[in-house]
Amino acid sequence: MKFIRIILFPIVPIYYIITWLRNWCYDNNLLKSKSYDVPIICVGNLSTGGTGKTPMIEYLIALLQKKNSIATLSRGYKRSTEGFVMADENATATIIGDEPFQFFNKFESITVAVDSDRKHGISQLLKTVVPPNVILLDDAFQHRKVKAGMNILLTSYSNPYFNDFVLPTGNLREPMSGRKRANIVVVTKCKIGIAENEKERIRKRLKLKPHQSVFFSFIEYATIVIGLKSNLELEELPKFTLVTGIANAKPLVEFLVNKGLTFDHIEYPDHHNFRASEIEMLSQRELIITTEKDFMRLSCNESLQDNLYYLPIKLSIDKGDKFNNLVRSFVG
Repeated sequence: MKFIRIILFPIVPIYYIITWLRNWCYDNNLLKSKSYDVPIICVGNLSTGGTGKTPMIEYLIALLQKKNSIATLSRGYKRSTEGFVMADENATATIIGDEPFQFFNKFESITVAVDSDRKHGISQLLKTVVPPNVILLDDAFQHRKVKAGMNILLTSYSNPYFNDFVLPTGNLREPMSGRKRANIVVVTKCKIGIAENEKERIRKRLKLKPHQSVFFSFIEYATIVIGLKSNLELEELPKFTLVTGIANAKPLVEFLVNKGLTFDHIEYPDHHNFRASEIEMLSQRELIITTEKDFMRLSCNESLQDNLYYLPIKLSIDKGDKFNNLVRSFVG
């Protein structure tokens, strides 16, 4: 894969020019973005994935849900349906996608919808009997037909956008200049206790304007794993199989290794649709630990329900009070 990316390097300038030109047309009103009266917060990134958008969306839901009627709008990657779909009692990960299904299962008071056309999806949400007064757009930083009131741009500590190239050699969906559209930049998946001089070094390399705020976040892992029928203490787990279908499993693997746990790791691509043969193979494992996103897809298989558990995670933000106030102030 790395070799293929290297030999495709001559295509990088072409991709760069096309994406830069598209942004220039939006910036200069040659292509139109639609604004809305309802507060819309877009969570996205410049890269192709693995920056922690799902934990950020959940953080925002938890922050705002007590005083607001919230809707999340995602494209529903790898779902079996098309067009606008709003989650209901019949929703599954197959119908709306694993991440939206995770939101739907975790937060009872919110509306969860999917539509690859965010503009159309917003219009449909605003036509509902009780329309939301806050809409969270998941992974929509490049969907410029919609002009969000607040853009939260995520970039990972291990692979920040200033160390990357655009596709196909790198992982950036658009040039680094796209960062200027962000109101807030969050460096995600940082090491706990990151030093102030390291933060300052990163701030300088992000090359942001004075009006753009920068925050650093890290993932907190739970002390238990959760299944459909029981919970288990993490540190008391016997040898198990770790199953991941996410963009970057390295932080999770490192966490489990540092805990001194013994496990085999079966790694699949992000948003992997598990085949019947793979489910059959996994059903032979005595204990499976997975991510919450993967659990949404795997737990519907009856053969796995007795031995399948997920490890919950939570996003924590350095100087979180300042971040929370910025978001609350925008929502009003």
